[in-house]
Amino acid sequence: MWVNPEEVLLANALWVTERANPYFILQRRKGHGGDGGGLLVGTLDVVLDSSARVAPYRILYQAPDSLVYWTIACGCSRKEITEHWEWLEQNLLQTLSIFENENDINTFVRGKIQGIIAEYNKINGIKEDDDTEKFKEAIVKFHKLFGMPEEEKLVNYYSCSYWKGKVPRQGWVYLSINHLCFYSFLMGREAKLVIRWVDITQLEKNATLLFPDMIKVSTRSSEHFFSVFLNISETFKLMEQLANIAMRQLLDNEGFEQDRSLPKLKKKSPKKVSALKRDLDARAKSERYRALFRLPKDEKLDGHTDCTLWTPFNKMHILGQMFVSTNYICFTSKEENLCSLIIPLREVTIVEKADSSSVLPSPLSISTKNRMTFLFANLKDRDFLVQRISDFLQQTTSKIYLDKNISGSYISSDDEGERQFNLNDNGIPTATQALMTMYRRRSPEEFNPKLAKEFLKEQAWKIHFAEYGQGVCMYRTEKTRDLVLKGIPESMRGDLWLLFSGAINEMATHPGYYEDLVEKSMGKYNLATEEIERDLHRSLPEHPAFQNEMGIAALRRVLTAYAFRNPNIGYCQAMNIVTSVLLLYAKEEEAFWLLVALCERMLPDYYNTRVVGALVDQGVFEELARDYIPQLYDCMQDLGVISTISLSWFLTLFLSVMPFESAVVVVDCFFCEGIKVIFQLALAVLDANVDKLLNCKDDGEAMTVLGRYLDSITNKDSTLPPIPHLHSLLSDDVEPYPEVDIFRLIRSSYEKFGSIRADLIEQMRFKQRLKVIQTLEDTTKRNVVRTIVTETSFTIDELEELYALFKAEHLTSCYWGGNSNATERHDPSLPYLEQYRIDFEQFKGMFALLFPWACGTHSDILAARLFRLLDENGDLLINFREFVSGLSAACHGDLTEKLKLLYKMHLHLSFHVKMLLLKVRNKSNNLRFLHGLFPPSLGNLLAIGKKSSQENRNYLRMWSQENKSKAKTTKDLPKLNQGQFIELCKTMYNMFSEDPNEQDLYHATAAVTSLLLEIGEVGKLFSVQPPNDTDSSNNCSKAIQSELFQKKEHQQYPLEQHKAFRGSLMASEEEAACTDSALGMQMEDINSMSSYSVLSAGSHDEEKLHCEDIGEDTVLVRSNHTPALRRSTSIDRDWAITFEQFLASLLTEPALVRYFDKPVSMMARITNAKNIRMRGKPITSASDYEISTMSG
Repeated sequence: MWVNPEEVLLANALWVTERANPYFILQRRKGHGGDGGGLLVGTLDVVLDSSARVAPYRILYQAPDSLVYWTIACGCSRKEITEHWEWLEQNLLQTLSIFENENDINTFVRGKIQGIIAEYNKINGIKEDDDTEKFKEAIVKFHKLFGMPEEEKLVNYYSCSYWKGKVPRQGWVYLSINHLCFYSFLMGREAKLVIRWVDITQLEKNATLLFPDMIKVSTRSSEHFFSVFLNISETFKLMEQLANIAMRQLLDNEGFEQDRSLPKLKKKSPKKVSALKRDLDARAKSERYRALFRLPKDEKLDGHTDCTLWTPFNKMHILGQMFVSTNYICFTSKEENLCSLIIPLREVTIVEKADSSSVLPSPLSISTKNRMTFLFANLKDRDFLVQRISDFLQQTTSKIYLDKNISGSYISSDDEGERQFNLNDNGIPTATQALMTMYRRRSPEEFNPKLAKEFLKEQAWKIHFAEYGQGVCMYRTEKTRDLVLKGIPESMRGDLWLLFSGAINEMATHPGYYEDLVEKSMGKYNLATEEIERDLHRSLPEHPAFQNEMGIAALRRVLTAYAFRNPNIGYCQAMNIVTSVLLLYAKEEEAFWLLVALCERMLPDYYNTRVVGALVDQGVFEELARDYIPQLYDCMQDLGVISTISLSWFLTLFLSVMPFESAVVVVDCFFCEGIKVIFQLALAVLDANVDKLLNCKDDGEAMTVLGRYLDSITNKDSTLPPIPHLHSLLSDDVEPYPEVDIFRLIRSSYEKFGSIRADLIEQMRFKQRLKVIQTLEDTTKRNVVRTIVTETSFTIDELEELYALFKAEHLTSCYWGGNSNATERHDPSLPYLEQYRIDFEQFKGMFALLFPWACGTHSDILAARLFRLLDENGDLLINFREFVSGLSAACHGDLTEKLKLLYKMHLHLSFHVKMLLLKVRNKSNNLRFLHGLFPPSLGNLLAIGKKSSQENRNYLRMWSQENKSKAKTTKDLPKLNQGQFIELCKTMYNMFSEDPNEQDLYHATAAVTSLLLEIGEVGKLFSVQPPNDTDSSNNCSKAIQSELFQKKEHQQYPLEQHKAFRGSLMASEEEAACTDSALGMQMEDINSMSSYSVLSAGSHDEEKLHCEDIGEDTVLVRSNHTPALRRSTSIDRDWAITFEQFLASLLTEPALVRYFDKPVSMMARITNAKNIRMRGKPITSASDYEISTMSG
């Protein structure tokens, strides 16, 4: 290919000149082409990242009398580089001789080459800023070395050493979206390593005496060490990010969509960095930005810059950073907790540049609707920043007008919409009032001291608002946090929860969304709604607000609306407890958005079906306990208490284990400070009970100690009447525990464990997430194996290895595409055995690696037959149970089972076998394919464009149920007609092509075939035959019997004779198709129908069966003494054999009996399959990728 001219210092070092003229030189790399020196040169190419390993040919340009050379083209093959050379000679040589000035020649050549490249990029739609030339070379090298398809995106590559034992191998590590790969070539020794990110169980950055920086990558079966990185921090951060994406893929199907639409950084990127790497960096920055300011999950950071902010409350300029995104301007101080600010653009009225001065250089003033003005200064590139903010502001304004129109029309069009929220006689809708305001009970004796303290708290907050601002744009300082730690007043709790959690932003930008969800979800029933109904009356039953239908109905609506908003989570136990508390202090819609903030941002993955987030934080808590309370950690681990207690503490934010009035204070702190508060408080609880826990004998005693302690935590400032709690009810007869003040406990947690930072928690979460998800995957694997082990002849170890291979193929099909998307391939609602599914392309690869009958050119056809047989529901995907059933019968079944499987594989339509091998690219093609694959009655139901894909799958399942009455015993198996029998014979001959006893098996097969042909002829005597068909059928059977099978001796049978027979056989099958098109549908028994009759009913010429799948070395040849079959001969419709006849005939040949009876070493085949995937393989063709991977 042509490349942008690049200067070369040494033209002849390690290169051999093959052609030359006054201006251009064509060179070949030493060691390429077998001229020696390859080992040293190859090693240098790898170590020095030379492009010559990919392109061993190049063309240099050199002006006369100049010592400077320029690379203008490179090529992978001699043919490619020769084409470029000839073009230069024909188009440039004569033109260059006209120039007199050397500079003019240089300018002309470089301009011409750049023009060719620009034209090529324009034609092929390549953007010039996508990737640098250096990185493009790395992409080519990556795909070539590891046999990866083009869909596998390379993110970046780094020079490093890989430790194999005690010997380091210098090479390059390639990080792609789905794989970590390493390649080294040193002195003739090549080393390759391919690891899927989904197989990684641990990723650590370690330090040793020899190497201060080393990255350890662990899988289930091995550990790998990499060192000597130029930038280990960048490499490790990218590895973490890619591993996180992989874990998300294991959790749900949305993970496969994560790399589809990535934001791009505006700044110019450094060389050698891919566009995808820049996009991933931008995503990581956006994630940190959203977490820091509690912004909606779709907010993308546009950029950030250093600046100062004038803070009127202390009359200071605070140094920090300004962040600008599509809908927000945010600020945080360099000094932690000093000041932060969130300004939604929907609140902004004026953005203007103020006059610069020596005190206030480059100032920027931003005014909001609540009459607050923010003054930023020391801004670099202020004009550009103002322009960006103005652009975003204009977009935000247009969105507000659109939302107003939509919400206005929504309200006016549904006058009765409010009525469904009126749940009492007074007409007070719960959607506009917090439940606590309706059920607050005050005892006269409690009034004075507690209400006075509550009043003082309210006044303190009002003073704070007057000084620091109120609402979403308020200055958030350390004083704000201190007020929260002292307790939020009851009347302000709901509003401040909304503010600190960021839920206020999502509610403001989605007017009418909640009401719409409620309307849509009313009256709908599914698994989530059933679970919600079951738990409604268990949600804070001791509180009067939930002792009547009003509170229960509000809770039902919020939980059901969220289940419909996020079906991936739906409903999880503990959500009811948290939501009931939210409803007490917030209006119904506000409680809904607080729940959204909790489930989707503040407690990620906590409330999915496997509570992964809570398990991850449980692991983080154990690690923190080991670091902060080492004297207690070993004891707690022995008792197994940490894992028991932490799950309930974290899932309900202590609401289920503490008295209500104390637990809400914990929720106050959580919304303000995030998850670190929960970790700190949990550690403080353990620390306060160290001595008692160390004396515990078992987990029950430890749980009692902690339960009594938590129940004793009180909130003396609460104005609420005391609510009985579970622990106190259970321990009435025990000596009361000394009271613990909740505010003192929280202060203690900050004093002892306040050093825990949010970024430290995120690092620990990543480490634990790998461990938790892989543990869950292992548990799933064990459950699958335990379920299926009694159904097959495989051992537990074999099934575990097979499951790992099968899941790897499923994931491959998800992230490299195929004929169906990830959702169709993985349905978490199904049983574990049926969740992962593969299509035919993946099955074909596994068939070739694992099945004993896979050999020769007929392997794909046989794979297609077996795939169709195993695909019981006809959805063109097979699950693990179906796959194992077929493999078990072929490998470990007895002789009868193996032959029955082989027999049944040839009972189905032949046409679908060929169609399955076609690469069906789009939905319409899939439906056309189904028309030919299934009977006409079903084909009518699958009209293109008339039915949804879900309906199509339902029809296929219905059809499959109708056909489940097919044979369970040998006597129930349908008969094999003559066309299907010929296909069976071809299959058997191809199965033996690589067997040591090949000749004996061919002789035996020929004998069995002859015997079965005669049996079929005899069988015709017992059935009624149409008189017109008798002669042709006799001729056909005799011709086939006399010619079909001879010894496989290539020397005796010329290729022309082989082709003659093949042509005659094709002709006979074509005529059979025509014959059966007229008579096929009149047959009485549909099970014994010829495969050609159904196919030809559609009168499609392309649906006729051909035999081009017979290899050139096939045994289906004729002798010199037998004439070819006449073209008028047709396959006999009345000829048929039964399975019993097939089995009995085969038992007469010991060679065949030994072949089918010989044991299959399954573990050897599995090990071979894993080794092939570990090493990587070259791509066999552009359309048929052989994927190289390694399973843990």
